[in-house]
Amino acid sequence: PLTECRMPAPLLLAALLSPAALLPRAAAPAGNALPAQRRARLPSMAAGGAADAADDEKLAKALKAMTGFANSYCKNTGTTYCSDPSIPAVVIKGLAEHKVVLGAPLCPCRHYEDKAAEAKDGYWNCPCVPMRERHECHCMLFLTEENEFAGDSQKLSVEEVESHTESMGSVL
Repeated sequence: PLTECRMPAPLLLAALLSPAALLPRAAAPAGNALPAQRRARLPSMAAGGAADAADDEKLAKALKAMTGFANSYCKNTGTTYCSDPSIPAVVIKGLAEHKVVLGAPLCPCRHYEDKAAEAKDGYWNCPCVPMRERHECHCMLFLTEENEFAGDSQKLSVEEVESHTESMGSVL
């Protein structure tokens, strides 16, 4: 089952991708350290370290696909990205990582007890049911003109996404 979180979606996503980001500087573990239990669930990190070349290639392909999807979805639905381009960049990276790890672009801004089951169910796969039915995007990826954070842009490049997320950790 899904557990709601009161943390703003972009901050939650940053915390999920890089837990050290929420710790005080002095207490932050070196690198992209994750608890052993979480590390064991992630194929490349369980092997003991950074993503290998195959993971990098899969992520690059998924990032290109998710960036293209998001740009097309904005255009087709008349929505725009947030005025702060780092917000959609972080969300797109999270969607790409979930596509690689889970096989589906599961919303990265929510907490799940069982991500694989949620991805298989499809309700929270992007675009999620609330977005498709009511144009309500919890992640602030697709914003309607009424949203105070809506920007003018309906397009981000892969390079822009990479630039805004280069200092973030990765689940791969």
